[in-house]
Amino acid sequence: MTVTRVAIDHLRRAKVRRAAYVGPWLPEPHAGTRLELAESVSMAMLVVLESLSPLERAVFVLRDVFDVGYAEVAVAVDRSPEAVRQVAHRARAHVRERRRRYEVDDLVRGQVTGRFLAACVGGDLAGLLELLAPDVVMWADSNGSGEMPRVPLHGVADVVAFFARSVALYPPGTTYRLVRLNGAAAAVLSAGSEVLAVVDLDLDADSQRIAGIRLVRNPEKLTRI
Repeated sequence: MTVTRVAIDHLRRAKVRRAAYVGPWLPEPHAGTRLELAESVSMAMLVVLESLSPLERAVFVLRDVFDVGYAEVAVAVDRSPEAVRQVAHRARAHVRERRRRYEVDDLVRGQVTGRFLAACVGGDLAGLLELLAPDVVMWADSNGSGEMPRVPLHGVADVVAFFARSVALYPPGTTYRLVRLNGAAAAVLSAGSEVLAVVDLDLDADSQRIAGIRLVRNPEKLTRI
């Protein structure tokens, strides 16, 4: 119970700090998770959880991820069991509205991620155009550092224009490698020993084109990669 309350207080303080964050905010990428519930720790799912209030997030994680009983959750968050059921119902509704409507095979995700990074690093704009869905959205988390856009980019034209400008900014010897981060296929962009960015993609299940790009560029979030 005490741990849960401390966690909720921490989330509330983090939400206040995030209000001063410059540009889009994305969860910190991490590797080596031992959780079997990959969807529960994926970058996309963590972004969804960020849309919940601290109380909703605590109840959802305890009840729906770890299958803790309503009575135990009620004690942990200092609410009645009926109140917890209402919070859980509300949290599930928010998650259903925002989570991925489809899942793509992780092998396919890795293949598309590799093609995407090869096109970006190589300046292959034609190849990039073939990979992007018409309504693609890109979020770049840099906390205002570097040349990253401070608002989400919507549509093929804006996304391709950004990567066209970025080619000249890659340091000499920039490479990428495919990895598993947050329970799913992703990629790390680096130059020598310096990690430049982490890239996480959402794919359209029907066309297997890229529908969402999450680019983590904030150096403070890349120290453990």
